[in-house]
Amino acid sequence: MIIADDSVLFREGLARVLEGADFVVAGQAGNVDDLDRLLALESVSLVILDIRMPPTQTDEGLLAAKRIRQHYPNIGVLLLSHHVESHHALELLSESPEHVGYLLKDRVSDLDDFIDAVRRVGTGGSAVDPTVVSQLLRRKRSRDLVDELTDRERSVLAQMAEGRSNEAIAKALGISPKTLEAHIGTIYSKLGLEPGGSEHRRVLAVLNYLRSS
Repeated sequence: MIIADDSVLFREGLARVLEGADFVVAGQAGNVDDLDRLLALESVSLVILDIRMPPTQTDEGLLAAKRIRQHYPNIGVLLLSHHVESHHALELLSESPEHVGYLLKDRVSDLDDFIDAVRRVGTGGSAVDPTVVSQLLRRKRSRDLVDELTDRERSVLAQMAEGRSNEAIAKALGISPKTLEAHIGTIYSKLGLEPGGSEHRRVLAVLNYLRSS
C-alpha cells in the first residue's frame, strides 16, 4: 500500500501501525505529485490518503482518489479527514462503492476498527465512518421514509452503510443471522429499495437514497 499525507509524523505513525498488522507499506507521499509517481512505480492494492493535500489543502486528495479510481480500478482508496465532510464521501461512493473507504482520522486510534476497515477496502469492500453515517441518517426526505424505520432497523441500516458484513452486524447487535435478514428485508421494503446481490450494491443503494434527501 501507499500512504499519502502531508504530515510526516502522521505518515510514519500510520506506517508503523500497519506494518505491525502485517501490511506492506510500499511507499509514502507528501503530496499528490509524489503519489502519482509512486503509483506508476509500485504495484499496490490500497492507497490511504488525506482529502486535504498540498498545495491548497482543499480537495487535492479527493481529486487524486478519483484519478486512481479511473486509471487503477483494482486499487482500493481509503480517504482520511479531520472533519466530517459527508458530501465528499457520497461523491466518491456514488460512482462505485467497491474498493472505497472514508474515515475520520480520529478513527485511527481505534486500531481494531481501523485495521478492519483497511482490510475491507484493500480486498474490494467499502468502509464509511460511523460518524458520517450518523450524519447522513439524520437527513430528511420529503416522504420521511427513514422515519418509518424502527430503532433496531436504523441500527442495522447504519451498520450496512458502514460496509459491514451480515455476520459482523448480527454479532454487533446480538441478534441471529435469520433475524438480521428479516430486518434487512423490511428496511429495503420501507425504503422502496430492491436488495442487491452484494454488500457493495446495498451500501450504494443506501447511500444513494440518503443522497436524495
